[in-house]
Amino acid sequence: MGRRVTLVRMIPSLRQDFNARFTYDKYRRMRAELDRHTRTAIDIRVAETPVFLPAAMVAEMVDAGAAMTHQLLSDTEYLRMAEETIPPAFRVAHTDAHPNFMTVDFGLVRESDGTLTPRLVELQAFPSVYGYQAALGEAYLRAFQLDTQLSRFIGVDEDQYWEAMRQVIVGNHAPENVILMEVTPDQQKTLPDFRVHEDRLDIRTIDITQVRQRGTKLFYNRDGVETPIERIYNRAIVDEMLRKNIQPGFDLTADLDVEWAGHPNWYFMISKFSLPFLRHPSVPPSFFLDEWMRGEHRERLPADRADWILKPLFSFAGKGIEFAPSDELLHSIPTDQRRNYLLQQRMDFASTVETPYGPTQAEIRILYVWPDDGDLRAINTLVRLGRGKMMGVDHNRDQLWVGGSAGLILG
Repeated sequence: MGRRVTLVRMIPSLRQDFNARFTYDKYRRMRAELDRHTRTAIDIRVAETPVFLPAAMVAEMVDAGAAMTHQLLSDTEYLRMAEETIPPAFRVAHTDAHPNFMTVDFGLVRESDGTLTPRLVELQAFPSVYGYQAALGEAYLRAFQLDTQLSRFIGVDEDQYWEAMRQVIVGNHAPENVILMEVTPDQQKTLPDFRVHEDRLDIRTIDITQVRQRGTKLFYNRDGVETPIERIYNRAIVDEMLRKNIQPGFDLTADLDVEWAGHPNWYFMISKFSLPFLRHPSVPPSFFLDEWMRGEHRERLPADRADWILKPLFSFAGKGIEFAPSDELLHSIPTDQRRNYLLQQRMDFASTVETPYGPTQAEIRILYVWPDDGDLRAINTLVRLGRGKMMGVDHNRDQLWVGGSAGLILG
């Protein structure tokens, strides 16, 4: 896996000190400051605690995510097959040479000797909440007066972080000619993230239905002035457009005179679809449902159905995931749709974060940027804490000391 670590626990001294000094008054102040910083009332479960991450563990995950990304990008046959998964109605012209954003999610499993090892959950060539995570990490540090040696970024300071974000999102364009594009942005739980990007990069968030096309050029209304769009920071997810029957204000498939910060085609080309093609120690057994139904890979899953998980390929935030799927459920999926589902071995992730409500699991996402003319670079983390089957914040609303969190790195 590249750099290997043999950690048994995650910085217990910092955990014990945080838990001993925690008060809900500090937590409420943190939430209020976060709302002010993001100009919104945050509508997700924000965990009471950050997660303290050893630098060696983060480095192992960074290396693994980069290795898997480069493996996929160097496999021309894989890229050909992945491109075929793009629905014709959403096939955008001029796919870039590489994605501008990568997110790679890991859980931690405990080996027989007690050590912790990262295992891949999934990966996606689509931007995550880079702005919100920067604000969240700062809020934890300030509200709880945490050790100044802790870093909320990977290998950069705050100025370098936002310069990297500016390079990949705005590039060489004037900010007024760059938009963050989303489906019904004011209704999204990620609105706080959009606000941080607006403030730091001086760009506007525009609903995909409000983008206008004339010939090969796109425009939006900026304070009553029709303004050309030269680059789009794309946050619009196809499955949401389909679910809500959203029609863009322009022809997505046209040969447009516009650049993409996060070309839409990469959403399909590096995704859960990638998992069966990866050859890496951190990847659990994963294969397409249609192959399983033909009798292939039968020896790769445990006999106990409780250790199986079924995932739709193109969904977000855990939608459609089924644990311990029955034969009846598998056979109910139409034959022509089975290629759009994965069967995986479910990993038994370790509970590594001690809380007043018992040990809690942490799913750690590594956030990478990849500028058009630069190198793949990890710059931040996102952490989700949970005590149930699902780690997403929507699945942990009614619990305490769970939800969205930030990684603070020591070492």
